[in-house]
Amino acid sequence: MELIFLDTETTGNILDKDRLCQVCYKTSKETKVEYFKPPLPMSIKSMSITHITNKMLEDKKPFANSQMKKDLEKLLSTGILVAHNAKFDCAMLKAEGIVIPKSICTLRVARYLDTDDVIPEYGLQFLRYYLDLEVVGNAHDAEGDVNVLQAIFERLLSKIKEILPADEKAIQKMIEISNTPSLFTKFNFGKHKDEKIEEVIKNDRGYLEWLLKQKLASGNEDEDWIYTLEHYLQK
Repeated sequence: MELIFLDTETTGNILDKDRLCQVCYKTSKETKVEYFKPPLPMSIKSMSITHITNKMLEDKKPFANSQMKKDLEKLLSTGILVAHNAKFDCAMLKAEGIVIPKSICTLRVARYLDTDDVIPEYGLQFLRYYLDLEVVGNAHDAEGDVNVLQAIFERLLSKIKEILPADEKAIQKMIEISNTPSLFTKFNFGKHKDEKIEEVIKNDRGYLEWLLKQKLASGNEDEDWIYTLEHYLQK
């Protein structure tokens, strides 16, 4: 089954609001990258990260009727999307009407494999340097990020194959992990930063209950934290 390594650059990072402005995907046969004019302007924050400006996009065509959309629809109907924090990229594609039957999230797989909880962060570029990957490409450029994504995927796949040597079974395990919310073991923010959650609940259960209410109120964007907090609180 074809793996489609994909990254989007977007107008912002709000799942139910923002839209894609650049897409890169890579298969075993080709790499394609293209800019598109989104239906809303780039946010200043997004421009400061991606260096993609509204002026750069003003003469680009929309993604909606593009050849790339048609190509991705065909590829994803039978292939497997691979993305880092795949939930976000999937949301951007779904906003354009693209159906994604199967996906692998390298962020969730990286968390899953870090059983000793030693990796401080799981962002794409952090893992790039933490794992000492030799990759060509600039950060926050769709094509550069796809190159990093593929390198991270290959490293994670090799770890999975230590347990499941067959490629098909290893990839199926990655899909399974990607479809399950991550269970955090310690806080990476707030007043209990770097503390184990199982210890915090003994001494400050009220904080976990308060935090869960906040996460639930924010919608499903924090599903990993909602899953984790409900697990420890046994909701």
